[in-house]
Amino acid sequence: MSFEDTYGPWALVVGASDGIGSAFAEELAERGLNVVLLSRRGQVLAALAERIESRFGVTTRVVTADLADESAADAVIEATADLDIGTLVYCAGADPEFKPFLAQPVGAAEAMLRRNCLTLMRLCHHYAGPMVSRGRGAVVVLGSGAGLAGGPNMVAYSATKAFDMVFAEALWTELHGKGVDVLGLILGKTDTPALRRLEHARGNLASLDERPKDTATVDDVIAEAFANLTNGPTWIVGQDMRAAAQMMGSVSRSDAVRFIMQASAAAMGDG
Repeated sequence: MSFEDTYGPWALVVGASDGIGSAFAEELAERGLNVVLLSRRGQVLAALAERIESRFGVTTRVVTADLADESAADAVIEATADLDIGTLVYCAGADPEFKPFLAQPVGAAEAMLRRNCLTLMRLCHHYAGPMVSRGRGAVVVLGSGAGLAGGPNMVAYSATKAFDMVFAEALWTELHGKGVDVLGLILGKTDTPALRRLEHARGNLASLDERPKDTATVDDVIAEAFANLTNGPTWIVGQDMRAAAQMMGSVSRSDAVRFIMQASAAAMGDG
C-alpha cells in the first residue's frame, strides 16, 4: 500500500505551530495526507494551513486547544469526530522555562503533567482503537534525552518525558502486531524556535537568528523519523545522542544522573 493508504487519510499533529510539529505536518501533507493542525496559536496555525494547502493540495483543519487544560482531549476529539485519523503525532510538551522545581508554583508541574502525559494518553486511547480496527495507522510520540535520567531545572519535564518514552514502548508491544506502527522519537538538543528563544533569554545567543551550538536540525529529526517509522518502539535521533544513551545505559543510575547534570550545565552555559 501507498503511504497515504497506510497512514491516511488524515493525520493529527499535536503541537503543530512551529519547529518540529510544523515540519511533521508539512512532510505528512507532502506524502498525501490531509492534516489537522493543533496548538494554542490559532493565527499561526491558519497561516501554516494556508501554506500547506497551497503547496501540497491537501485539506487541513485548524484546532486550537491548550493541552494542559483538563478538557483539552475532549475538545480535540469533538473537533475531529467526522475525520478518519490514521496518524497521530504528539509533538507538544517542551519546557520553555528551564527553572528549578521549587522556583515555580507546583501548578506549573501539574500543567506539564497534563500536557505531556494525560492528554497524550487520552488521545492515544481514542485514536488508536480505530487504527487497530482498520489494521493500519501510526502513533508518533516525541520524547527527549531528558527522560533518560533526571536532571536539574527540568524535574517535572524529565519525569514526563520518561513517561512518554515508556508509554510509547509499551503501546508498541500491544499494537505493532495489529498493523499500527508506534514510534517513540527521542530527541537531543534540537534547533527549534523554542530553544532559540530560551537560549537567547539566557544570554547564550546574541540573536534569535543564531543557531545554538551542538544541535540537530529539524530536517535531521524529520528525516530520521520517517526513515524509522516502522522501526519502533524507540528511535534516538542523531549519532551523538545514540552514543550518549548507550553510555548511560552502561553505568549506574546514579552515574547517569550525574552525567545529565554535567551535560545540562554545559549545554546551558553554566559550566
